[in-house]
Amino acid sequence: MRVAIVTESFLPSLNGVTTSVCHVAEHLRARGHEGVIIAPRSREPMPATFAGIPVHRITSLPFRQFDVGLPSGEIEQILADAAPDVVHVASPFIIGARGLRAAVRLDLPTVAIFQTDMAGYVRQHTPGSAGNATANTTWRWIRRIHSWADLTLAPSTEALADLRAHGVPRTDLWGRGVDTTLFSPAWRSDALSRALRRELAPGGERLIGYVGRLAPEKELERLAELADVPHSRLVIVGDGPSRPAVGELLTEAVAASPGRPNLPPVFLGPRHGEDLARAYATLDLFVHTGTRETFGQTIQEAGASGLPVVVPRAGGPIDLVTDGENGYLFDPRTPGALREAVCRSLSSPEHLTELGRRGLERVRDRSWAAFVDRLIGHYEAVADRRVAVAA
Repeated sequence: MRVAIVTESFLPSLNGVTTSVCHVAEHLRARGHEGVIIAPRSREPMPATFAGIPVHRITSLPFRQFDVGLPSGEIEQILADAAPDVVHVASPFIIGARGLRAAVRLDLPTVAIFQTDMAGYVRQHTPGSAGNATANTTWRWIRRIHSWADLTLAPSTEALADLRAHGVPRTDLWGRGVDTTLFSPAWRSDALSRALRRELAPGGERLIGYVGRLAPEKELERLAELADVPHSRLVIVGDGPSRPAVGELLTEAVAASPGRPNLPPVFLGPRHGEDLARAYATLDLFVHTGTRETFGQTIQEAGASGLPVVVPRAGGPIDLVTDGENGYLFDPRTPGALREAVCRSLSSPEHLTELGRRGLERVRDRSWAAFVDRLIGHYEAVADRRVAVAA
């Protein structure tokens, strides 16, 4: 099978969309399939191929920290030349929309991957009643885009319900895998991991960590609730536009805690590959704060690292955490609920270890290879339906 992947984001930019596309491309090649990747041109050095698959770059413009591809005729020409059996469109919004329209004109089967809650982000960033109006407009655009696809795949049951509630047709569920070879409790015995642990917790502090983008939609201000959790320290891994504000907020919250304050929060910056795996391995507990996640890949990575997790009872994380089994779900509408869930997790070393053990068991069979095999099944079903209709 020949697959064309049209993606809103790709290397060197690192985020959930890029990570998913990379794993899909790698495992497609491992299964003997061919393809092309169509992605925005970057201001930084860019690979011409990935996993043996050619990468075609289209014209883009910088916007904040992103390179946003322009929906030009380049996309249709690349698709026409590639003549794929199916077009995979990752998180379509701008160039993905153009990619879907081009595929329709070329009569190519399409699978769209819903991955980003753009309507939720718009509502969050637009104050007052205008936020709801703008979010409704965004949903109309999302519905229109996905109506051009033969199939739209959602990463979680909550995301799937949202799509269906807003009238998006032809939907199904497709989750995400996790690299259990890279993310593993075995990193705790690594010399560099142990050295990092000694540096971060010189007095044996319990390390409560967040991994991900530092941006308003991640709602990291919630971590201020944890400033006075006894004998703990906040560890933040990642970067983004909210770094200065979050740093100031959390540092002040810890310093203002009554009694003898905890050590100040530490920001490790962005980490990748083995350095990221080591960062997870130094933690005692993983906390996620965003309420608009369609999935929650870092939650799976934490689980594969043997960590218990505390996440909001909202969005994609609901599929990944069973309250009291591999961590806790907190009510994001209730002040203090996050702190209560964290303290419950840390109630004893034995309880913390048991939560982590169950989390690891939960992700053991969630390999990327298994999930890409399911995706290939969706590709084949869409292509077969097209052939049946044509006949």
